[in-house]
Amino acid sequence: MSVSTAAIDPSVCAPLPVLGQDVTVPLVTGGEVTYAALDYAASAPALQRVWDDVAAYAPYYGSVHRGAGYLSQLSTDLFENSRRTVAEFLGCRAEDQVVFTRSTTDSLNLLAAAIPADCQVFVYETEHHASLLPWRDAQVTYLNAPRTPGQAVETLERALADRDPYGPALVCVTGASNVTGELWPVKELAAAAHAHGARIVLDAAQLAPHHPVDIAELDVDWVAFSGHKLYAPFGSGVLAGRADWLQAAEPYLAGGGASRKVARRADGGVDVDWHTTAARHEAGSPNVIGVYSIASACKALTEAGFESLVAREQELVSRVREGLAEVPEVQVLSLFGDDAPRVGVISFVVRGWNSSHFAAALSAEYGIGVRDGLFCAHPLVRTLLGSEPQDPGECGAPEAEPGERSLNAIRVSFGAGTPDEHIDRFLRAVTELVREGAQWKYRTEDGRCVPDRGEVARTV
Repeated sequence: MSVSTAAIDPSVCAPLPVLGQDVTVPLVTGGEVTYAALDYAASAPALQRVWDDVAAYAPYYGSVHRGAGYLSQLSTDLFENSRRTVAEFLGCRAEDQVVFTRSTTDSLNLLAAAIPADCQVFVYETEHHASLLPWRDAQVTYLNAPRTPGQAVETLERALADRDPYGPALVCVTGASNVTGELWPVKELAAAAHAHGARIVLDAAQLAPHHPVDIAELDVDWVAFSGHKLYAPFGSGVLAGRADWLQAAEPYLAGGGASRKVARRADGGVDVDWHTTAARHEAGSPNVIGVYSIASACKALTEAGFESLVAREQELVSRVREGLAEVPEVQVLSLFGDDAPRVGVISFVVRGWNSSHFAAALSAEYGIGVRDGLFCAHPLVRTLLGSEPQDPGECGAPEAEPGERSLNAIRVSFGAGTPDEHIDRFLRAVTELVREGAQWKYRTEDGRCVPDRGEVARTV
C-alpha cells in the first residue's frame, strides 16, 4: 500500500475543526497556552461535525429494533443506516457484514471467539496487543519482526507453507504500525494468505483515520477499527467482513437482540434460535450514539476529500521527520527504513534523556501532549530499541528517574485536525529541550514523571 500526493496541493486542505482546539492549559513556568494535542494514535479528538450531528440527534434518542414508538423507529433507521454508511466507507462486498463493537480490541476478541476450533493463527510480534493477544484458545505462531515489506510477505509465506496439519488458518496484521506509523503491505499479505488457504484480518485502528481502507480492493477477509481513533467519541468499534465464520459461531454475548426466538423445552431447558445477521453478535441495547458518531466521522472524512487530507498529513509527516533529523540526539524508530510510507505516527528516543522525563517536559513547559512508554506493543518497541523482545516492561512511565536512560520511547501523532502551529511548537520544543535542557526539575510520582513544583532547573 502506498500513499500518493501527486497533483494535490496540501495547502488547499485546512485542518478539520475538532473539539478542544481552543482549550488552554497551564504551564509550570507560568501562564497558559493553547493545548497541542499530538497523541492522535491513542485517541484522536472528536470532529466538531461529529459532535454537532450527535447533539442534533440526542433529543430523538430511543432504543432500537423493538420499539413501536416514533423515536425508537427513527433511532432504528439511524442505526441501520449507519451500518450501511460504514460498509460504504470500507468498500465492503455485498455479502459482508458490519458488526458494531466497543473497540478494535473488542472486534478482534469477537473474531477470536468465532474462528474454527482447529484454526491456526499467524501474527507478527510487531502487533498492538489488541491483535497480538486475543488468540489464547488457538494454536498461534508468532512471526519475527520483518525489516522490509518484502520480508514480511516472505516470512508469512514460509510459515503458512510449513503449517501442519493443513487446515483453517487466520493471519492478523496491522495496516499501519501504532509505533512507527509505517504502512504494511496489506494487499500482498492478503494474496499470500489466500494462496495458502488462509484468511486475513486487518487491524485498521491506525490506518482508517489516516488513509482510505477498501476491503474489496485490499482483498482482506475482515477489517477492525475503533471509533475513538476515527475522530468519534469513545465506546464504539467495527468488525466488518465475511459472514460465514461469524454465523457459524456461538454469539459473542448471549442475550436480547442476538436471539430471534427463545422457547422452553419439555425437559425444562431452553431452546434458542439465534440471528444469522450482524445482530447475532450485538446482544444487548446497542451504543446507538457511538455507532452514529462513527458513521458521521466516515461521512465527514469522505466529504472533506480524504485524498486531500492524506496529502496534508504527508506534508506534516515530512516536516516532523525533517525537523527531528536536524537534532542529532534524536533517534526515530523504524522497521522498514526512512523511505517507507507512513501515516502521522512517529516514535523516537532522545540520547541522554529518560523518555518519560522528555514527554513530561513537553507537557509541563510547552503545553504539548504526546505519549511515552511501550504503546501496548511491548515486543515491537523492545526490538526497535535493541533489547530483547521478551524483556519485561510496562505501559506508562518507567521506574528510572528523570535523566536516566529508559527502554521506553516517545510518540508524537497527528492527523486531520492538527494545525501547523502544533507541529512548529513541537519541533521548537524538542530542539530547545535537547540543547538547553528542561527549565524545571522533575520527579517520579505514582509511576509518572511530574514537575517538582517550585524547583527550577535552569534560568529562563
